[in-house]
Amino acid sequence: MIRYIIRRLLISIPILLIGSFLAYLMVASAGNPLAEYRAQPNVTEEMVRSLEISLGLDKPVIERYWIWLTDFLSGDWGESIALGQASVEVFDSVMRSLWITFRLVIGAELLAILLGVSVGVLAAVKQYSIFDYFATSAAFLMFSMPVFCVAVILKTYGIEFNNVLNSMGMERWLSTVSPATTGYEGGFIDVLYQYTGQYTLPTITLALISFAAYSRFQRASMLETLHSDYVRTAKAKGLSQRRVILRHAFRNAMIPVTTLFSINFAIVFTGAIVTETVFGWRGMGFLLVSSVRQFDPNMLMGWLMVTATMVIIFNLVADIMYGVLDPRIRLA
Repeated sequence: MIRYIIRRLLISIPILLIGSFLAYLMVASAGNPLAEYRAQPNVTEEMVRSLEISLGLDKPVIERYWIWLTDFLSGDWGESIALGQASVEVFDSVMRSLWITFRLVIGAELLAILLGVSVGVLAAVKQYSIFDYFATSAAFLMFSMPVFCVAVILKTYGIEFNNVLNSMGMERWLSTVSPATTGYEGGFIDVLYQYTGQYTLPTITLALISFAAYSRFQRASMLETLHSDYVRTAKAKGLSQRRVILRHAFRNAMIPVTTLFSINFAIVFTGAIVTETVFGWRGMGFLLVSSVRQFDPNMLMGWLMVTATMVIIFNLVADIMYGVLDPRIRLA
């Protein structure tokens, strides 16, 4: 197992290098970050040229990439070159945004796995029942709704819910516009109240993206496992239905779902871009949108490298979970 993990990590290095090079070429060819500055009145070509030299934009793309890569590997991620704002360190900005989005995505994934796997198992055990039909219909409904539509609907109903609470003389609980919160005040109950109010709507939005996939995938995997020979043998030995499902069927049915977890993480991370924009969160999604709007190549490259690293790590975690769930799988 240790050898496998080391080998996977070593393979990830050239993947990240090639990916960073291609990403840098795309970012560099997307346009001139000084185009807006050049269009401003009273800006001369000498001023533009001086700024290009100070930012290193006068060098060839390959040389700029090499300079960026060596600085990046040495821990210097550079500064944001977006005009009209104070100097901002890319590393600090990305790490701050990553922590905000990471908490949101992990909470949404845990909620989606808990609900999706539970619904999928029950739907498989009660195949062709009313519950199965209802779960199938709900899953297909979630499949057909884009994330921005779910976010807007939940935000609208959240506002109405807050209005009802306000009319009853109660505090507006659900946060529908929630930038990064620096901290919570009060005792444990007060902090929990503020925390759940802030995270409820965006977490549910992202969880619904994954719920449909987890429930359908778990149902199909559970049905296949329930019809396998070793499950029929366990039933023939007189084991209870509960023990057959939990001890023999459920664990093996979870193995294919681990693949979905690693793939779905990237999907949810992408969905966070829209969700954070709708709810005003200053996480990775907000950082990406603002970097694209301002054409900030340093910030974009920092965002891309961190996101690619997270995807590789979660794929590695999924592979390790194979061996934990099924010792027959040999990773080395």
